Amino acid sequence: MSRKTSVRHFEENLSELESIVAQLESNQLSLEDALKAFEKGVKLSQDCQSVLTQAEQKVQVLLETNEGERLEPFDPESE
Repeated sequence: MSRKTSVRHFEENLSELESIVAQLESNQLSLEDALKAFEKGVKLSQDCQSVLTQAEQKVQVLLETNEGERLEPFDPESE
């Protein structure tokens, strides 16, 4: 899968996951439908996590090949 495809796939999965969360939070699904939605949500979450892990690994490779230059990890709490 190409980078653009995996990013698009990630964005579509994330959007679908957000929709499932909204459905589950609405409390309007039957127990059976809620379980099916939850199961699908778990799969989508795993797929998204896989794409994020691959992206993180690519970033690590790029940082390691940056000829010894050291970049500091991003910490949003420090800003």
